Amino acid sequence: MKSVAVIGTGIMAAGIAAGFIARNIPVVILGRSKEKADACLDKSITLAKKIGMTGPNAQKDPALIKTEQSTDTLEGWSDWNQFQWVIETVAENLEIKQAVFSFLDKTVPPHIPIGSNSSGFPISKIAEGLTTANRMMGAHYFMPAEVVPLVEIVMGQKTDLASAQQACELYKAIDKKPVLVKKDIPGFLANRIQHALMREALSLVQEGIATPEDIDDAVRYSFGFRYAAVGPMTQKEISGWDGMANAAKEIYPSLSNITTLPPKVVQLMSEGKTGMKAGEGFRKWSPEEIAKVSDSYSRRLKAAFDVLNIE
Repeated sequence: MKSVAVIGTGIMAAGIAAGFIARNIPVVILGRSKEKADACLDKSITLAKKIGMTGPNAQKDPALIKTEQSTDTLEGWSDWNQFQWVIETVAENLEIKQAVFSFLDKTVPPHIPIGSNSSGFPISKIAEGLTTANRMMGAHYFMPAEVVPLVEIVMGQKTDLASAQQACELYKAIDKKPVLVKKDIPGFLANRIQHALMREALSLVQEGIATPEDIDDAVRYSFGFRYAAVGPMTQKEISGWDGMANAAKEIYPSLSNITTLPPKVVQLMSEGKTGMKAGEGFRKWSPEEIAKVSDSYSRRLKAAFDVLNIE
């Protein structure tokens, strides 16, 4: 079975690698040093066991699994032919990503597809001017990468459709849910939809119409609750487009169309109130609350995953 190369050693790299390891696909983690790659691999194996491993690796000790995974620095690696897929997960810095892709363009055999987990930079810009840009694409995961099923396969200006479909088939084989984005637009699919929702939610908070807590409850216990069962398009197929169309005539003209962040969010940023990691966002968070919410979040994600797998 051919391996997968994961370039990078951060949180996303560990989660991405775990998804392949859990489904018995060998992974090579390439980073700035063997020490960082080894540490990332250890984390990946732990995550793989946590989400449930299948195949021959399922009953093995992590130390034995590790001997089957190779680690090295990116520049020091030479056996590129062993891979069926190469994915980059380095820091969200355009120059660094372009440098990595320039190296891969010259080094990785042209029949092997290459993806970038960038959440902000278009693959067309990352792969700009490269000879083999036709086999390069976005491969955008969502945190935690080992749990959230979606992977957005984003085609750039020069991406070959067959290469993108090859990546989609690989992800289907490891029980991920790939979606093919046929144009390299900002935010791809999921983040565009998410930011449209956030723009309206933050505008409602800014205007004093609702609190952040009420926004959360309104989403979680209404359409968010339904979306765990079916997506928005299918839900409207069920309820009827005529009802949606009539409501849209009244609602659309009043929706927020701001193009910059609301003042309240700008103020939070200027005060360093960036959320739980800072101990405060729209509200203060104690260490105990952070631990409780984080644990609850993980358990609810697992429950949501189980719901999604109900036929």
